[in-house]
Amino acid sequence: MSDDIYMYGEGDIELNAGQPRETILVQNTGDRAVQIGSHFHFFESNRALKFERDKAFGKRLDIPSGTAVRFEPGDTKEVTLVEYGGGLRLVGFGGLLNGSVRSDEAHRTALRRMHKRGYLDEPVEPPKKSSKRTRSARSGKKG
Repeated sequence: MSDDIYMYGEGDIELNAGQPRETILVQNTGDRAVQIGSHFHFFESNRALKFERDKAFGKRLDIPSGTAVRFEPGDTKEVTLVEYGGGLRLVGFGGLLNGSVRSDEAHRTALRRMHKRGYLDEPVEPPKKSSKRTRSARSGKKG
């Protein structure tokens, strides 16, 4: 309705206050862009994404609800993950976990399924910083 009025409070809002976080490096080894939404179980994200999956178990991206992170082919990005709240029962997503993130048996089953289905699960090396500069970066500098 065009007459709707929205009232906002003063100050900032802290997202996921008090929730434990984990920062990991992720690399898209695939040939297509991959986009992961804010509430997707990151452990179960696209199998062409390379990262230490066990660190992502029971976690999602620490970004505002309704947003996403996009990984272009070859991209390496650092992302911050946050634990799920609520009942901690996850069903669906990539079909790796169908149960409680606190269940050791569900965790072992999810890891077995992940390896059997070919999900990449290994550390990502930080990108090397190049000392090369492009022509455009050198233009205007005489020396």
